[in-house]
Amino acid sequence: MPIWLNARDIAALLTMADAIAAVEEAFRQLALGDVALPPRVGIGMARYGGGGAAMPAYVGGEVNGLGLKLVTLYADNPARYGLAAVQATLVLLDPRNGQLQAVMDAGALTTLRTGAVGGVAARYLARQRATCATVFGAGVQGRAQLEALCAVRPIQRAWIVDRVPAAAHAFAATMSAQLGLPISPATDLRAAVADVILTATTAHEPLFDGNWRQPRVHISGIGSHAPAARELDTATVQRARVVTDQTAACLAEAGDLIIPLREGAITEAHIAAQLGEVIVGRKPSRTAEDEITLFKSVGLAIQDIAVAAQVYRHALATGRGQPLLNEWNPL
Repeated sequence: MPIWLNARDIAALLTMADAIAAVEEAFRQLALGDVALPPRVGIGMARYGGGGAAMPAYVGGEVNGLGLKLVTLYADNPARYGLAAVQATLVLLDPRNGQLQAVMDAGALTTLRTGAVGGVAARYLARQRATCATVFGAGVQGRAQLEALCAVRPIQRAWIVDRVPAAAHAFAATMSAQLGLPISPATDLRAAVADVILTATTAHEPLFDGNWRQPRVHISGIGSHAPAARELDTATVQRARVVTDQTAACLAEAGDLIIPLREGAITEAHIAAQLGEVIVGRKPSRTAEDEITLFKSVGLAIQDIAVAAQVYRHALATGRGQPLLNEWNPL
């Protein structure tokens, strides 16, 4: 019988460590070729000032999950309707026969899976002895990124940068209590020297001067992913060894890479690897201790499906979730 799982269910059923393991397996299967990952299909609703996308995927291996995420963005929702600007729903199907297994709140799933991919990237690309981090963006995703980083590296100190000072202070207080480490709003970007930089914003212009970055740093660019928008400047990209979640997707959507390519500052050969290739050992992770590494992600449906499949298995094991139908008969 198919079940409904809300945000509270998902939080209760899956830890960040679980999500990191699931997402890592998804990227392993991507590198091994055991996935089906069509490009996301977008739709605009200019009449209502919004739009959305459909993101289908199948992930083989230990995941063995099939599904579709539907996500919408209506910027005026909070003011006009008291609703979230971004809403998402995931439909999980049995890959053996296509039968409906679950419908889930994909907003909660997206937070987990996006945080988790940053954790996977840091596990392979950040230095083992990385102990301090700077986070750009005090929103939900900034919090998830820092939580995931702390799950894979011994972070002892963090700074938060946000254009709204009150949001930065709230982030520092909440995440300090949650993670048990000192976190402070950064007032001087040059002084907030970190081993890991996490960008999780909606910025359209670069957040910092790439020439300020010291060697050895790892950067995860998780936020802006539109061709004309970027969080990272050309100098940052030029100086870094670049790894993508999926190069084709990044070349279609990530201004962080598209803009330097259009400027002629880099070529596509500057992209060293895809994350899955690093995971399976096909490409190296760090090649030198003082290397700057950059992971750029635009988000893939395989992440959603891997995390959703794990949530579903845990729900079955614990009896959590609300039945959707008394009888399921697709005919």
